[in-house]
Order: sequence, then structure tokens, then C-alpha cells
Amino acid sequence: MIDEIELDASERMEKSISALRSQLAKIRTGRAHPSLLDSIMVSYYGADTPLKQLANIVAEDSRTLALSVFDKSAIQAVEKAIMQSDLGLNPMSAGAAIRIPLPPLTEERRKDLIKVVRAEAEQGRVAVRNIRRDANSDIKELLKEKEVSEDQSRAGEENIQTLTNDFIKVIDAMLVDKEKELMEV
Repeated sequence: MIDEIELDASERMEKSISALRSQLAKIRTGRAHPSLLDSIMVSYYGADTPLKQLANIVAEDSRTLALSVFDKSAIQAVEKAIMQSDLGLNPMSAGAAIRIPLPPLTEERRKDLIKVVRAEAEQGRVAVRNIRRDANSDIKELLKEKEVSEDQSRAGEENIQTLTNDFIKVIDAMLVDKEKELMEV
């Protein structure tokens, strides 16, 4: 029983880490990376479609993204979606290709982004701690119903705490890496 609770907690914590990873990938660092455009949806024949399904996205160099739109009639819609996104990008159309130059980040903008990254990391930590709380309450419920002994309950809670500490260390490492990436000029 306790093993199932630990496994469930571990899986949920992994999902929290992957959600944090995707949130951090959306935060622009000044370097061109195709994942910057993952969150953009394009109105394509009346349906919102992810940009990566409509175009091939590559990093041409460290400051430029290049898009090859599969359907030429969708180029205007793709450009419009990129301009309307909250990324502050200005695409330039060159026939069938769209180039997106990334402006360099100012020092002030970098510090603002670091605050955002820290807030995201804190949300990740809170999510992991909430999972720990849920798992511990499940273990206490088993103890109350006398399905496990006190020793098993205590060992289970210690394992959950170890798991929590490990995942929080991963979050902290991700935060340090992202901060370092943001402060690179």
C-alpha cells in the first residue's frame, strides 16, 4: 500500500518537474531556440493549430529563428500569430520563409526575467510539497484504518520526504542553470 503511494507521489512530482521545464523553456534568454515558439497557436482554417504543426522551425544562428511554412497560404496567419504573442518578436517574411530576429536583452529585462524564473521555480516547489502533503495524509489514513503499522507509516513518510528533497534539489538546479543562461551576454 505504502509503495503504491510512494510511486504515485514520485510520478506526480516528475510531472511537476516536466511542467516547470516547459515553463522555463518559454522564457526567452536572447538565444534563438525553436522551443520559444512552442506556445504559439495559429488560426488555421478556423481552428487554433500549434505553430510547430504548420511550419518547420530551426535556429539559423544564435539570434535568428527561421520558419519554413508548409502551406504557403498560411504565411500571413503565422506572422500575425507570432506578432500577437506575448514574446515581443517581429517576424520578417521572405517568400516562403519567415525569419525572426531576436533582439538582445537589456540588463533590466534580464533581471525581470530572473524574477519570473524564480517565481516559476517556487511554484514548482509548492507543487512538489503539495504532493508530499497528499501522500503523507494518505499514509496517515492507512495508519488510522490500521492497514499499516506505525513503523511502516513512519518509514513511508521518511521515504516521501527523501523523494521531496530530491525533487526540490532538481528544481533548484534548474533554477540556477536558467539564471546563469539569462545572465549570459
